[in-house]
Amino acid sequence: MVSIYTLTSPLHDKAAVDAATREFLESLGIEYSFKGDDFSDYGYDLSLIFVRTGGTEGLFEELLPTLQGLSRQTILLLTSGKSNSLAASMEILSYLRQEGLRGEILHGSPAYIRSRLESLEVIEEARRFLAYTTLGVIGKPSDWLIASGVDEEVVFDRLGINLQHIPMEELVEEYSSLQDEIQESREAVGEAYTGQPTKVKEAIPGAYRIYKALKILASDYGLSGLTIRCFDLLTSVHNTGCLALARLNSEGIVAGCEGDIPAMISMMVGRAVTGCSGFQANPSSIDPESGEIVFAHCTVPLDMVSSFGLDTHFESGIGVGIRGHIPSGPVTVFKVSGDLSRHFVCEGELLRCEAKPDLCRTQVVVKLPASAAEYFLKEPIGNHHIILPGHVAAELEALLA
Repeated sequence: MVSIYTLTSPLHDKAAVDAATREFLESLGIEYSFKGDDFSDYGYDLSLIFVRTGGTEGLFEELLPTLQGLSRQTILLLTSGKSNSLAASMEILSYLRQEGLRGEILHGSPAYIRSRLESLEVIEEARRFLAYTTLGVIGKPSDWLIASGVDEEVVFDRLGINLQHIPMEELVEEYSSLQDEIQESREAVGEAYTGQPTKVKEAIPGAYRIYKALKILASDYGLSGLTIRCFDLLTSVHNTGCLALARLNSEGIVAGCEGDIPAMISMMVGRAVTGCSGFQANPSSIDPESGEIVFAHCTVPLDMVSSFGLDTHFESGIGVGIRGHIPSGPVTVFKVSGDLSRHFVCEGELLRCEAKPDLCRTQVVVKLPASAAEYFLKEPIGNHHIILPGHVAAELEALLA
């Protein structure tokens, strides 16, 4: 549902303006709720300000503080082009830009406006999904993430995301309070249990117990997502978080590795836009001429794969790693910086999966435009990147604009 509010100069004839308004809005062929000049519930739905006439710039300037107090939405100015409405909208939009605020004029044919509104509704739903969510950071970021800091104030101001820092010791205590659930853990991996070496089979109950402990913390803290300093688990409980993160992601709780906060935020933004999980992975090799990139990691959301097997964690050779098979097809590679000052979005094709013994267990080959190699080799945003299903660059760009 779209809510339509109005700005009208008192110099214009009200009856004539009302008649023109009805004709214009009906021509759009959209479902809407007409609010007029009552802005008391502005921002509850996707909200349009119909600038019906010229001479409304001063009215908008007075109204702006109220709008900002009610909603974080991009200010959308609808104009029919009649009665100097477009000229007034352009002045208003220029003022918004001077104030460092987002805005857009919706103007054109009914078909264009209708199509643009469909896109904007997707973005608004994504913003609502993100607003006032809490993401957990369990333990500090891994020591090697020297370029993956975060500006928590900017992340909250821009996206509405809160970060909750949770000591690693709290997870270990929760883990220690639980018992291994042998049968339940075997059922959790299904057919992948069959044929595994004894080393992996023996690690499954502990890996599953990490999942149960993380799920309890997510519930206790009201987390929509989390990232964990997972390599600490190798020494503290002699197991890995790969299975836990794979399951949590498939259940709709964003779950990232190595305490990488920008990667977690990227995964959360990706889920907000697509409704799908994202695969957090390292670029392992790049062909600058063909644009083919091998991405790999030892965990992958189980709802992204057509099948999966189990292995040990690559670097340590212990615990449970996931070797998932992601179907080939269109993908978008995505990453935001920790202060949201820049981001990378690039559409490509997932060509195939591989199973080389010298890489993390889930391996995919993605073909991007050859020009993308310039970014990865000259100005990357950290090492981890998120692979999302489908071509969604336009939606991600719009959300981050």
